[in-house]
Amino acid sequence: MPQSSANPPVADLPKNAGLLFALYQGLLLIAWPFIALRRRWRTRREPAYGERVGERYGDIAWTDGRRPIWLHAVSAGEVLAAVPVVEWLLATYPGVPVLVTTTTPTGASEVLSRFGGRVTHCYAPYDFPWAVRRFFSVVHPHALVIMETELWPNLLAAAARLRIPVAVINARLSARSARRYRWIGGLTRQMLDNVALIACQSAMHRERFVLLGADTSRVSVTGNIKFDQSLDVAHRRTAAELSARWQLAERPVLLGASTHEGEDGQVLDAYAAVRSARSSACLVLVPRHPVRAAAILAMARRRGWNAALQSQLDGPAPDVVVGDVMGSLRALYGLADVAFIGGSLVPTGGHNPVEAAVWGVPIVMGPHVFNFEDTVARFTEHDALVIVTDGAALAATAADLLAHTAAARALGEKAFQAVSENTGALARTLELLTALPLLVTE
Repeated sequence: MPQSSANPPVADLPKNAGLLFALYQGLLLIAWPFIALRRRWRTRREPAYGERVGERYGDIAWTDGRRPIWLHAVSAGEVLAAVPVVEWLLATYPGVPVLVTTTTPTGASEVLSRFGGRVTHCYAPYDFPWAVRRFFSVVHPHALVIMETELWPNLLAAAARLRIPVAVINARLSARSARRYRWIGGLTRQMLDNVALIACQSAMHRERFVLLGADTSRVSVTGNIKFDQSLDVAHRRTAAELSARWQLAERPVLLGASTHEGEDGQVLDAYAAVRSARSSACLVLVPRHPVRAAAILAMARRRGWNAALQSQLDGPAPDVVVGDVMGSLRALYGLADVAFIGGSLVPTGGHNPVEAAVWGVPIVMGPHVFNFEDTVARFTEHDALVIVTDGAALAATAADLLAHTAAARALGEKAFQAVSENTGALARTLELLTALPLLVTE
């Protein structure tokens, strides 16, 4: 891959950046033992965090011998959005290997299920300078494509020193994240100077990047790639098989998707309200982190519900099915008559409603949607999504939608239409990647 003229030279440090960069290195040294302890704590809850630990410190077993194109996607949601981009890379540059990194095991599992051996997966290195140097010395990618927003000072500085072009695509920056980046304004400007392309989900996100110091010539609005996702045959087949096996054809289904701690009880309360009107209704409750499934199962049983884990269910569904099968949520949306998107009744920031909308499912979310504010705005513009203030409102709304199927169906159709009218981001993003040019084979 020849040198791209669009890859900026290492810029002079903006005001205070040198001091902030040195302070950042000191904080990393202090944080080192705490990061290790936190990983061990997470491993106790999620054993997969204890696997391939060396990769997180830059110890990568890269044996291909060729320089790859590197795409980084934090977790499962970003991997799903990146699928068409990776497919495009594989088709457009068949002689160049593709390396996909994630931060979470759920992301790693999604990479394996989506691509198998067609790409190489490893965990992204922590931003310790020596871990980043070790990673680049082994891999030395042609280019780095980052999904959404993962800006790390040592990573971007090392890429700039090695003249490795960096693009951030499907970029988003919440108001809260923008405020945090302003606290380290000089260091943020330095990081942005080392990025050749920022393709933003909306004008609002572009404005935030520019206010933080990004060069306007490098920041574009392409739209949200997640609106371009479509249902494949495998998802439809899986949903149909589960519906038949669980005998749900004649039962209304409330889906609680990607719930976080503090929400599960509220969803169970909403289900109780639904059952008072629809006695045959089923609740499928899928926590964001499958490791919490056993605790939620116990909670449901304490409330008197007949409940089972998805992984152990091979017959008719009981009152409550608790999702514990990684990567299955997208198919489970196909069972739902109403879907509540979690992370929104607690101040986590919500999750992506598009995955439900492509099924034409009526969507309900809580008030905390700051991670997807512009996406949610697209749905509210179409009256295609219901925002509730708390658990009591969720209970009332879910019961009302399941009692009035025509209204629920109309809401789902509006959600599907909102997705259809916001497609095109993928084509615009790939055009920018091609034209930059970041990705040109040798």
